[in-house]
Amino acid sequence: MRALAVALLVMAAIPDAADAQQLQCSGAQKPWVVADLFFARNHVSEAGFARFLAAEVTPRFPGGFTVIDAKGQWRTPGSDRISKERTKLLMIAMPAGTDNDARLDQIVAAYKTRYKQQSVGLIIRPACVSF
Repeated sequence: MRALAVALLVMAAIPDAADAQQLQCSGAQKPWVVADLFFARNHVSEAGFARFLAAEVTPRFPGGFTVIDAKGQWRTPGSDRISKERTKLLMIAMPAGTDNDARLDQIVAAYKTRYKQQSVGLIIRPACVSF
């Protein structure tokens, strides 16, 4: 299977609670963090992705998340070849916490193993959140 090689926009660490608290949130908003995960899907069916969400994401983030259909594009490292692939964007808003890294890493590892992917794109950013 082709891997989603997101050479752009990858961050390794989730801001800790002190970083999130530095945001100037207003009204009912609270300083949280948002994780955006990019999953390549050319060889993953809708049903297969739904099973992955149920087995790997929901147990780790039962408070909820959002999934968006997207189209990914990247240049294969060392070549001029542009690759394009159907993608799922998974957005998870969560309070800053010490276990976030581990839960996200487990999701990434599970997807890479299950669907033989080289990478899963991950962006972590502080955000002001209200629900």
